Amino acid sequence: MLARQKHREITELLKRDPAVVILGSRQVGKTTLARGIAEERPAVYLDLESDRDRVKLTEPGPYFRQHSDKLVILDNIHRAPEIFQELRAVIDDSRRAGRRVGQFLILGSPSTELLRQSGETLAGRLAYSEIHPLNLLEVGAAGIERLWVRGGYPDSYLADTDRASDRWRQDFIRTYLERDIPMFGPRVPVERLRRFWTMLAQLDGGLLNAAALARNLDVDSKTVKTYLDLLVDLLLVRRLQPWQSNAGKRLVKAPKIYIRDTGVLHSLLQIPNLETLLGHPKQGDSWEGFVIENIASVLPEGTPMHFYRSAAGAEIDLLVQMNGETWAIDITRSTSPRLSRGFHIACDDLAVSRRIVVHGGAAHLRLGQGVDAFPLSDFLGLFGADLQNE
Repeated sequence: MLARQKHREITELLKRDPAVVILGSRQVGKTTLARGIAEERPAVYLDLESDRDRVKLTEPGPYFRQHSDKLVILDNIHRAPEIFQELRAVIDDSRRAGRRVGQFLILGSPSTELLRQSGETLAGRLAYSEIHPLNLLEVGAAGIERLWVRGGYPDSYLADTDRASDRWRQDFIRTYLERDIPMFGPRVPVERLRRFWTMLAQLDGGLLNAAALARNLDVDSKTVKTYLDLLVDLLLVRRLQPWQSNAGKRLVKAPKIYIRDTGVLHSLLQIPNLETLLGHPKQGDSWEGFVIENIASVLPEGTPMHFYRSAAGAEIDLLVQMNGETWAIDITRSTSPRLSRGFHIACDDLAVSRRIVVHGGAAHLRLGQGVDAFPLSDFLGLFGADLQNE
């Protein structure tokens, strides 16, 4: 089993808050992570997709109070969002009785409605933690090509063969289209939504042009926005916003679009293995998205990320703001990275704190002009020591 970085974070949150919500897409490892935490303390686990477990919550208040000395894990909470109101009463009763933290661990696929209900009902009583697909720290540097090709969903990454991995991802996509997306959003014809998702894959790493997508789908731009919002909310697509605070510069205003898991991206594009990927025109965009998602997975929750592009051609692939600093990150798969003049112009315009290249080689390089070039595993290591596989 692969150790997950979020294990420690969630354990710490349970020491601070009455309830912790783990958000993540389906099959990303939420349940496995929660069961691992349950092994460390008295706990009771309920899967709200199970009729047997839902019957136990016919009267949730008495059930929760019966297990008030345990961590109660509620999986698939999106199946019974009405329980949030009862959780509030139980948490408040426990506070008055002297138990203030570590009462509930809540797992669910993210949706606007779920976040609204939990935020309104349990305001001040819970913390959120997003679990990403596996990252390079979790699988180890030697697994980088496999992780890039197959993506970070554990069953896809750990499959015996590339063919089995791709089959798993095709089933994953089908399940979202036929079951999960209709549950969370408006009714959309399955084939239309598949076309839209595939069109986003073809756009991966590019600027969003909602009007062009709308024409190709024969819908209006408002409908495209609805579809895109849904895939973003479900953590399947990243909408990377442009930097917009530099007065006097003509900057790109459209966001960039990435399929968040490169394995899913490759299945949508019919890329079955590394050999095919290396000859594919989307190779560079796929690598860029892969690096961005790995970086996002190790940053503190809510860390702002943007890209920068001016009309004159100055560009930074990724801007990260944390601890009062702005880091400019150029992403390349080349093992001998060279920076464009436009990168340095953009860095000067923004007065960035650090200039960094994440490259495809194995060595930490110093490129001059204050630029550090890191392999991806080394760069991720700046945010925490490598995890050891269990």
